[in-house]
Amino acid sequence: MTARADRYDYVIVGGGSAGCALANRLSADPGTSVLVLEAGRSDFRIDPFIHMPAALPFPIGNRLYDWKYETDPEPHLNNRRVFHARGKVLGGSSSINGMIFQRGNPMDYERWAAEPGMKEWDYLHCLPYFKKMETCTLPDGRAGADAWRGGDGPLVLERGPADNPLFGAFFEAVQQAGYPLTDDVNGYRQEGFARFDRNIHRGRRLSAARAYLHPVKHRKNLTVETLALVTGVRFDGKRAVGVDYLRAGRVRRTAHAGEVILCGGAINSPQLLQLSGVGDEELLKQHGIPVVQHLPGVGANAQDHLEVYIQYASKQPVSIAPGLKWRKRPGIGYQWLVHRRGLGATNHFEGGGFCRSNEDVDYPNLMFHFLPVAIRYDGSAPTEGHGYQVHIGPMYADTRGHVKIRSRDPKQHPSILFNYLSTANDRREWVEAIRVARSILNQPAFAPYNDGELSPGNGVETDEQILEWVRADAETALHPSCTAKMGIDETAVVDPGSMRVHGVEGLRVVDASVFPFVTNGNIYAPVMMVAEKAADLIAGNTPLPPADVPYYRYRDGMPLYPEELS
Repeated sequence: MTARADRYDYVIVGGGSAGCALANRLSADPGTSVLVLEAGRSDFRIDPFIHMPAALPFPIGNRLYDWKYETDPEPHLNNRRVFHARGKVLGGSSSINGMIFQRGNPMDYERWAAEPGMKEWDYLHCLPYFKKMETCTLPDGRAGADAWRGGDGPLVLERGPADNPLFGAFFEAVQQAGYPLTDDVNGYRQEGFARFDRNIHRGRRLSAARAYLHPVKHRKNLTVETLALVTGVRFDGKRAVGVDYLRAGRVRRTAHAGEVILCGGAINSPQLLQLSGVGDEELLKQHGIPVVQHLPGVGANAQDHLEVYIQYASKQPVSIAPGLKWRKRPGIGYQWLVHRRGLGATNHFEGGGFCRSNEDVDYPNLMFHFLPVAIRYDGSAPTEGHGYQVHIGPMYADTRGHVKIRSRDPKQHPSILFNYLSTANDRREWVEAIRVARSILNQPAFAPYNDGELSPGNGVETDEQILEWVRADAETALHPSCTAKMGIDETAVVDPGSMRVHGVEGLRVVDASVFPFVTNGNIYAPVMMVAEKAADLIAGNTPLPPADVPYYRYRDGMPLYPEELS
């Protein structure tokens, strides 16, 4: 069944994190028409599985909320398929993620800027866009804006209270192990341990849809369609002129566009490019797809973070484990619904930090999330009693993977492979990561609580035993990225100064796929920064001027300022 065809100045494919931000900024011009096409459903205001922070395990793995991707058998993880949750709802993965807000290290963006053509993606050029998007608040509700943090953006961030005594033990233990505290991991000095910022506001998840899209949905020049699966980009020669999509899986529609902007994320954006004839010509010809533009970098360079849970039993009944029991949940739900307080109002990822696994690393390559409970993302626990854990994993694996279509069917999930643990350096850093984590969790500060290691357990001691455990137990941290990277070399897909796809006109990509390298933390904040900066580039606005502030980099135990980094 074929229905109408409409025309818009911008058609945004994907109503996820980046798509919501772009829809807000581009539709701010009343003379510009914007259509957002989201393949998932609406993020209904009454849905507690989206809006209650503590309910985050429920949508993950649920077909109503999650695309439920999985990798091909990973050859260095005992040929396991690794499950990848991706948001199937307005707001995308920001509607089902862990709500942890991490910018990454300033040196991540210096690394970006060192790539050809990327000089204006350094930290000082990116910082104004980080500030533009956020309103930073402290645990007591006071404004946290300063030279490094924003105070009037749409993303209201609340600092975790971290008032459980296990957090106090953790912050004392990291110092006993020789690691510093820091005032703000998103501020002047990332390296160290602190309370975490979270995209939670007044006890509710503040997804990109709630922060950027819902406040402006009344605009007459903005149209949002859900259950709209884009099946291909339409080209007239080398120019993108619109998209074809299925409405509710049945009605075929065409949207004509002045420009098409792909915001489907690191899996769907390269998949749609390939389905539309933009990608490696050998792959396209294999599936009988006419080649519009040969770009071998589409779907290449895939990067992610892998993590494990190091779990300990607690001697004292201070963890939040009782709140996980079914008989407790009605009361927790009531307290959240009526008062927006209690265990339902937190994601529990209230603190953690960043450190270096060895002295040869210039800036942090390990991230810790601490939880006052021993539990996995799927809700399973290793013990009926009390416990605590850290999530840990290297941030800069030198492994590289791919995203490749399997057929011409847009509904078929693509081939995904990250090649986890495939390099000697990655394996070395994994061993270091586990040893650093154990060192912290066995400091005297934990003596009143430490009742023994639950996972991996005392039988895992040697380097090879550690790696065998990681191969069998590690999960993705859900940070796929870099599959349509910005740059100007032969493997680049997107122009850094315009977000346009190389070799074609009228087509741009704005999401985690454009990262050249994954940042050292959760990727939601960098995605939103990229979207904010891209909105100016696309609209032709004068970019925000670079910041003029110092930032910390460890060298010989001393901080370095911008003028000293050249």
